[in-house]
Amino acid sequence: MTVRGDTRAILALNSGSSSLKFGLYRVGPSKTEELVSGQAEAIGQADATFHASGGVGSEPFSEAIPLASQKDAVTRIGKFLADGKFPLPAAVGHRVVHGGPRLLRHCLIDDAVLAQLKDAIPFAPLHIPAALAVIRFSRADFPNCPQVACFDTSFHADMPDVARTLPIPKALRSEGIIRYGFHGLSCESIVHQLADRLPARLIVAHLGNGASVTAIRNGQSVDTSMGLTPTGGVIMGTRTGDLDPGVLVYLIREKNLDATALEDLVDHRSGLLGISGVDSDMRRLHGAASSNKDARLAIEMFCYSVRKQIAAMIAVLGGVDMVVFTGGIGENDEVVRAMTCEGLSWAGIGQPEQLSWTVRETVSGDNVCVLPSQEDEQIARHTWAIQKKSFR
Repeated sequence: MTVRGDTRAILALNSGSSSLKFGLYRVGPSKTEELVSGQAEAIGQADATFHASGGVGSEPFSEAIPLASQKDAVTRIGKFLADGKFPLPAAVGHRVVHGGPRLLRHCLIDDAVLAQLKDAIPFAPLHIPAALAVIRFSRADFPNCPQVACFDTSFHADMPDVARTLPIPKALRSEGIIRYGFHGLSCESIVHQLADRLPARLIVAHLGNGASVTAIRNGQSVDTSMGLTPTGGVIMGTRTGDLDPGVLVYLIREKNLDATALEDLVDHRSGLLGISGVDSDMRRLHGAASSNKDARLAIEMFCYSVRKQIAAMIAVLGGVDMVVFTGGIGENDEVVRAMTCEGLSWAGIGQPEQLSWTVRETVSGDNVCVLPSQEDEQIARHTWAIQKKSFR
């Protein structure tokens, strides 16, 4: 494929283990315009689909299509852009969950960066292999395009030592075992959207299948709930969140669980799924809650966990001017938002019946609001800036 000359067209790729989101943006110094976006879903499964929307006068597009691998998904995106006569990208930006201790800033991807990403796989074995596969296929399908890695950890890279340092021996910390924090691109997108309305003390609750709470002072991350990996912090869909380390020691000693079994337990069989025994999807838990006490308990524990982290971040900031809910649950589940805010009136957080939830593009006068997570737009902005600088 060759670039068709729009030097502001940036393709953002956001990979999951069985999905690949994409967005094509026209980026400038002061404006980012979405041209088209979509997603390949259920990659490697019999019910794989590809869908997209955007473009002047175009109808939403959806098809069931065999997608055996991330390679097929990348190729389908390239064909879709070409068939739709969209400008082919001047650069491709990739969301990378974790860059390990040596990759803390968004950067151009070269062979050295790829080697460092491979070394970082132990820090995020669920996420980095899929991202590496997409990067490799993207370099092949878009050979004339610079490729940029945008790290979810970058936004938190300048947290103070008191927040970044884990209470373990210094020799281990020197190997990169520290608090990295995640959902950084989402938090950045919230800061970007607030712009001149950005408060001095902001808390972002990114609530989805993965969930985190971040304290932001004057636009800078100062603490966040996730730690070395995206498993820590609040309760999540299938992840434990914070857990007494003694539980893991007990399971190793008494149940003979090895590292693989422990990883499966804390990442895939716990959280909302483990508590409820029903599902990890909050929508299904709401449906089951009226007749299933474990489903009710899972919802209550999730909100309780998020509320505790918000309160902790209020202490970190010495107060709070605004709490923003974002992510799939944060943006769409009013019940969870209201339950989370219960008990926070002491901090000036509005009572649920008084909250005027403001969704999408506007921010109300309340100190609690809802804004969309715009990770892909943030990837496009970073990619445009980095590739522009590289051509100087």
